Amino acid sequence: MVDQHPEGIKLPDPAEISETMTAISEKSQAMIERFLMKQSGQTLDNEPDPMRIGKAFWQLSQQFWSDPEKAIKLQTDLWQGYNSLWLEASNNFFNPEDQLGKNKSNAAKESSSEQSVQRKKKKKGDRRFQDEAWEENPFFNFLKQSYLLTANTIHSSVKDVDGLSETDARKVDFYTKQFLDALSPSNFLMTNPQILRATAESGGKNLLQGLENLISDLEKGRIKMTDEDAFALGENIATSEGSVIYENELMQLIQYAPTTEKVYSRPLMIIPPWINKFYILDLKAKNSFVKWAVEQGFTVFMISWVNPDESLAHYSFENYMLRGPLAALDAIEKATGSKDVNAIGYCLGGTLLASTLAYMAEKKDKRIKSGTFFVTMTDFAEAGELRVFIDEEQMEVLEKKMSDRGYLDGAEMGTTFNMLRANDLIWSFVVNNYLLGKTPFPFDLLYWNSDTTRMPAKMHSFYLRNMYLDNKLVEPGGITLDGVPIDLSKIDVPSFMISAKEDHIAPWKSTYANTKHFSGEKEFVLAASGHIAGIINPPAAEKYSHWVNSDTPDDPDQWFEAAKEHPGSWWPHWAKWAQKKSGKLVPARTPSEGMSKDKALKIIEPAPGRYVKSR
Repeated sequence: MVDQHPEGIKLPDPAEISETMTAISEKSQAMIERFLMKQSGQTLDNEPDPMRIGKAFWQLSQQFWSDPEKAIKLQTDLWQGYNSLWLEASNNFFNPEDQLGKNKSNAAKESSSEQSVQRKKKKKGDRRFQDEAWEENPFFNFLKQSYLLTANTIHSSVKDVDGLSETDARKVDFYTKQFLDALSPSNFLMTNPQILRATAESGGKNLLQGLENLISDLEKGRIKMTDEDAFALGENIATSEGSVIYENELMQLIQYAPTTEKVYSRPLMIIPPWINKFYILDLKAKNSFVKWAVEQGFTVFMISWVNPDESLAHYSFENYMLRGPLAALDAIEKATGSKDVNAIGYCLGGTLLASTLAYMAEKKDKRIKSGTFFVTMTDFAEAGELRVFIDEEQMEVLEKKMSDRGYLDGAEMGTTFNMLRANDLIWSFVVNNYLLGKTPFPFDLLYWNSDTTRMPAKMHSFYLRNMYLDNKLVEPGGITLDGVPIDLSKIDVPSFMISAKEDHIAPWKSTYANTKHFSGEKEFVLAASGHIAGIINPPAAEKYSHWVNSDTPDDPDQWFEAAKEHPGSWWPHWAKWAQKKSGKLVPARTPSEGMSKDKALKIIEPAPGRYVKSR
């Protein structure tokens, strides 16, 4: 009998299918039972619209149809666009050879045009449509083009509606984009050529494996972004040699071992954000900022925040200041004999550093001699896309949830950040894990990204309300910490500010506002790329670029126009700035030396310490 199956198509073994489906069925049943038990309890997830998205889209519909001329024009433009697309698609279907020749001819004519350059950039940047079939196959090319046409039309229509409040307009824009990203043909089996090819080649095994991956991720409550078994803290990630020399209920303080015979006399204290773990600054040896800074002759101390539970629900923002950097300053003096330090704050850690410096200025405390701010906002007037999650109505829902738990779960915050780059951090993994049935590649950065932390209810509520919602940090005396009114204009130590041009979390023009609010010597530098890649960019990688301009005019666009672009990492530029403020060279200091001089300190455990290992 002639084989009925097309050549190259493999059918999976029926016994293998049966065994796989039985295992999936058992896992699914157990998962559903746990879900139903959870729902039968008292939860806050019964809130029908906690983000108040429905209200925003209702306002959109009212405003949209109040201007029928604009609605008619939108429909007409969309129809004309589809008409042109149909004509092009028909020619592709019925005259593929002629069209191929025309495409080559047009490509040659337009190779140097601005339109061609922009089109190539867009194609290169949109990873969803990298497979050649999206361009070469008439069906998939039409599918892609029709999706992009419709998506762009819908997104433009909601952005052009007048009469919406700023809050509603922000929500509509953001969630429309989320909806359109979800509907991309690249996310579905029957409309993605790469998935269809993989299904044919494996006989459908990719879909079976993908279903297993989906069940596993549903059990964990999150999408698996990397091979988590490939990393172990202290073994192949966060490996810089050092010791935990001090700890309290909120943080551990790590002193890193020197790698040079001489070091600068003034230590360097790093304050990472407590939204994430500190080891973003100490991933692998090749991209570790900690390792590199130690090699430049700095004695580096790192604050490692605890992963708080309900027992720390009452801890406030001022507790993070008092039990964080201020407690660390006392321990650093005991460990090194140095009464003062230079300090770095990353993101929220930078916001805390600015608050601490203003507090210390009021207290006449001069122990921090300079501040370096990594992608740090203190002025939240233009806080970027995160503002879509923060308004009065959403705050009430969030505060109730945190009040019941005592903290904000880290997975919820992680989902929020992933939504800012949904195509890269959500849908690409849906395709890879569930439709292609692949195991995620081991990637240190994504391992760190999945290692979320909780946040105490009182502290997080204070931060969101006083900074994101009401922007009180930039008001002199707008907030009070430990009885001291905070005034950022009293920060008179030298400040180095590094921001990232494509940052969606801390937009660079918002971080540039620090130059207006701080006093004293200031330098602002802008790195290419985003919130993480723009900062974690070792010189040896020879990637990206950065812009330098020693002047700090009020207008960030004016600053950028006069800035000079330099290839590669900004790290060496910062090192030269910091070394001038770090004192003379002295014999290198190891953690054990400080222990013998002050019996109040002791080496508790090797770096990275146990606090960072709590998941």
